[in-house]
Amino acid sequence: MKKFIPYGKQFIDEDDIKEIVEVLKSDFITQGNKVPEFEKKLANYCGTKYAVVFNSGTSALHGAYFALGLSKDDEFITTPITFAATANAGLYLGAKPVFVDVEPDTGNIDINKIEEKITEKTKLISVVHYAGHPVYLEKIKQIADKYGLKVIEDACHALGAKYKGEKIGNCKYSDATVFSFHPVKHITTGEGGAVLTNDREIYEKLLMFRNHGITKDKSKFLNNPDGEWYYEMQFLGYNYRMTDIQSALGISQLKKLDKFVEKRRKIAKIYNEAFKNNSYFDIPVEKDYAFHSYHLYSIRLKDEYKEKKREIFENLKKEGIGVQVHYIPVYLHPYYQKLGYKKGICPNAEDFYTRQISIPIYPAMNDEDINFVIEKVWKVFKER
Repeated sequence: MKKFIPYGKQFIDEDDIKEIVEVLKSDFITQGNKVPEFEKKLANYCGTKYAVVFNSGTSALHGAYFALGLSKDDEFITTPITFAATANAGLYLGAKPVFVDVEPDTGNIDINKIEEKITEKTKLISVVHYAGHPVYLEKIKQIADKYGLKVIEDACHALGAKYKGEKIGNCKYSDATVFSFHPVKHITTGEGGAVLTNDREIYEKLLMFRNHGITKDKSKFLNNPDGEWYYEMQFLGYNYRMTDIQSALGISQLKKLDKFVEKRRKIAKIYNEAFKNNSYFDIPVEKDYAFHSYHLYSIRLKDEYKEKKREIFENLKKEGIGVQVHYIPVYLHPYYQKLGYKKGICPNAEDFYTRQISIPIYPAMNDEDINFVIEKVWKVFKER
């Protein structure tokens, strides 16, 4: 069977399996003790007060936008170089995404282009730490404070990353941070996500939002309770709950997170050395304020090769390299085109898309896998 290395993959060991089996043998497999335990440990790891886990990164984004007050006819600023969920979650609430162009090297939102897109309808800024490289958060916070805006960090790529030596997720410069636990991310719960915050009010809204808008907290009842069984649905929420099974896996995975990030950075260092100063593509950057967690190892084709991207992509796959592209600018999707978004609004993002290819990086890669990727990448480009 021909060797094939995917661009990303989960790492599950016997400890993970053991934790899941213990939950399956317990009395509670959905909403038991493991959910709050995972939330507490996640918050402690990131250095924030509260964490609320969800059944996906998308539902976590939806919850975060809701809890921060985004609603119909509001605008929010975000980046087009992201998975569609970052923008879609605002659309769910009737708000309008306003796309700001990106930095050509990091793929992150260009902080110098944000203010020109702010209007009286703007309510929040949603930044994406693309590939695991943090955005320059202090400037984002300064802009938000100047205009009275909320800030969300879409950190679905960035668990374990740091900004100026402090963990992404501590919410020092934001109102909430969102993580994803999809299998290709830094840790996995199968599917899953979380919102972290230091704001008690946001925290309480998130708890209700993921549970149909329901509260069982007597101190928050709007009506007189009929009895001990009484609960209230106070707004329209959703069933976005994570299970104890998933949380048990998350707790076990969290213990290995630092080693996972260390391994990703080790692979990136090997790639950087192997591919430095090559004439075919640019390698990822790591700015002086950033500790990159390398969810992706994102190469950018140089001018003379970007027109051949499709051919290069296909040839890498033929050689057993599971490459991927991250991402098609969100507003170029047919749905967004129907909403009136036009090609050309973010030229750097569109140029980034023509150049970008993700090559494999994940903790389960061994030396043979890493060398295989390097060998095949060189082979494909040198045979061009």
